[in-house]
Amino acid sequence: MPTYISAVSLVEVVYLVERGRIDPSAFERFTTELDSENPAFRVVPLDTHVAATLRRVPRNVVPDMPDRIIAATALHLGLPLVTRDRRLQSAGIQTIW
Repeated sequence: MPTYISAVSLVEVVYLVERGRIDPSAFERFTTELDSENPAFRVVPLDTHVAATLRRVPRNVVPDMPDRIIAATALHLGLPLVTRDRRLQSAGIQTIW
């Protein structure tokens, strides 16, 4: 089964590179993998289905919009979310890690 990532995760990688929190080559490595013949990840677009599912992620528990979008993507797909973020874990979203 492929590993799915929210489209907003790509934006998050750029943000983390800009803040110096991850290696500057991370975005290029990520996009090179996504452009490969058999990528390890599949990008899930931010669409009306994910936006509608966003209402299931409580804003008072998960205030960060990118985190809410990532959680909504997992909920929409019916898949567990790989995270160690305690807010997401406490929001009633199935998590791994």
